[in-house]
Amino acid sequence: MTLEQLRIFVAVAEQEHMTRAASALHLTQSATSAAIATLEARYATKLFDRIGRNIKLTEAGRLFLIEARAVLARASAAETVLADLAGLTRGSLSISASQTVGNYWLPPLLHHYHQQHPGITLDLAIGNTEQVALRVRDGLADVGYVEGEIDDPALSITPVAEDELVLVVGATHPWAKRASLEPAQLRETTWVAREPGSGTRHVLEATLSGFGLAPKDIRIGLALPSNESVRSAVAAGAGATIISKLVIVNLLKSGGLVELAMPLPKRRFFSVRHKERFVTQAERELERLIGDIPSPRFSGER
Repeated sequence: MTLEQLRIFVAVAEQEHMTRAASALHLTQSATSAAIATLEARYATKLFDRIGRNIKLTEAGRLFLIEARAVLARASAAETVLADLAGLTRGSLSISASQTVGNYWLPPLLHHYHQQHPGITLDLAIGNTEQVALRVRDGLADVGYVEGEIDDPALSITPVAEDELVLVVGATHPWAKRASLEPAQLRETTWVAREPGSGTRHVLEATLSGFGLAPKDIRIGLALPSNESVRSAVAAGAGATIISKLVIVNLLKSGGLVELAMPLPKRRFFSVRHKERFVTQAERELERLIGDIPSPRFSGER
């Protein structure tokens, strides 16, 4: 069994499709199929069920996937240690970030990082807060950045910046002409929210709780999977939302969205690392760069 065979197996398992996996790995379909066939034949174990043009993991395949990912994570960690010996002249950094952080706050920092260290390859994957925590815990990302709370004893969580939240509605919404709102008035409209598990959804629910309201006390008309879809729906008149000002600053300037005065808590952005994972020089340099930006900093770790 080789690391290449394990990489191919994991890719096929994740894609559930031989051709898509081959494309993602930049291999031919025949080479990909041959690697799977070799594994199954050598260990006399069926790893996939072929269902039409798609494939599904068997029970043995699901168990093997856990171990295959663990082996690949350990191999990647070993490669990382060796690359770290070369300083910042070469290497890679796998980053996972939740949507507000990954789409708005982090990209300028990564651009600056790449200008300073062009030999370091940066790979960014974006999901919600729960997905980022899972990727870091499973060794699929070296470091994560999120705007939501995480409670996982395997992970080291450190606050790195603050984010300003705003309550906004579309220009045609009845609230658009109001100077401010009282908390009790939040029941009066339909809300547009992110999906459960996202940091932005957690902030909405925490804000309501601070005003003595439960999520059931408001009408959530739309639960959408991205900040961009929330922003567009609210601008179109679908209701109100609480969202990062980073996401909607241009629409505020153009008048497509209207900000209402209401005291809202600021939320923190956090870095996420596995407590048992080796911290590379490339990671330390990114941490230093983030620490140098003009954004409120916090001390402590949890």
